[in-house]
Amino acid sequence: MAAIRATLPRGTPIELWWQDEARVGQKNGITRRWAKRGTRPSAPKDQRTTSAYIYGAICPAQGKGAALVLPRCNSEGMMLHLAEISAAVAPGAHAVLLLDQAGWHISAALVVPANITL
Repeated sequence: MAAIRATLPRGTPIELWWQDEARVGQKNGITRRWAKRGTRPSAPKDQRTTSAYIYGAICPAQGKGAALVLPRCNSEGMMLHLAEISAAVAPGAHAVLLLDQAGWHISAALVVPANITL
């Protein structure tokens, strides 16, 4: 934290944010059918699955949050989420964002807004 504070203009407020993603969706179960003993009737079922990813971040000290629901979890989605967090940071403040080591968090393609440090 001291290293981050040293790179900022004197007196810049720092907000601590926590971020993570979660997948929510549908996965169909096994289809069962009543049948006469010894027979094997067909039991067609829907094999499709759908899911979405919820990106969320909070700053408990300030009582703020930022979230998005997106179809994929990747660097592009993470950049959209960082832009959402950046807009929620107080004017003149700097956000320190704590996150895990997911590939899209540490990707070289990731563009981080100026008011956020990962």
